[in-house]
Amino acid sequence: MFTGLVQSMGVVAGIEPRAAGARLVVDARAWTHRASAGESISVSGVCLTVADGARAAEGELAFDCIAETLERSTLGALGAGDRVNLEHAVRGDTLMGGHVVQGHVDGVARVVRVKEGDGDWWVDLEAPADLMEFIVPKGSVTLAGVSLTVASVDVAARAFGVGLIPTTLEETTLGDLRAGDGVNLETDIVSRTIVHWLRNYGAGS
Repeated sequence: MFTGLVQSMGVVAGIEPRAAGARLVVDARAWTHRASAGESISVSGVCLTVADGARAAEGELAFDCIAETLERSTLGALGAGDRVNLEHAVRGDTLMGGHVVQGHVDGVARVVRVKEGDGDWWVDLEAPADLMEFIVPKGSVTLAGVSLTVASVDVAARAFGVGLIPTTLEETTLGDLRAGDGVNLETDIVSRTIVHWLRNYGAGS
């Protein structure tokens, strides 16, 4: 589990196709955290398991990504030099400054427009149709591993908007977003749970 508060940005060192998917290697030497084999790391919102402890001790994170992960997220489109957001899993004493993030990406949202202002940005995105019912005004959403508040929702257009403050623009990859870009989207687990229960067990209640 994560909070959606990005701790560092890493740089993709390489992504190597394999029979079951791909081996993703991220240069995380700028991150003060040193991961160990088997540890869960959020990579731009995707929960991945560190595969090589020796490399991780030197600040190079290697992950094995299955085909499902590559197809459902933006990880399959990464190339050497691309930046990714990094966060290690929470501990029992971690401050929950963001919201409960599982690292289970629901799909890819598409950037419709980016409005740049004085010190902040507004980003409008189109979500997959089957995910819109989980996105609510003033609710939580995770984009590329970043915990954000939903500022606007247009159900008919399958669109929602978020505002980005200077800190988010500087310390995460969201400052690189442009119209047409895809971004990993995880909807709020609370919203998903409520909708699922009402749809399957709440008839007549």
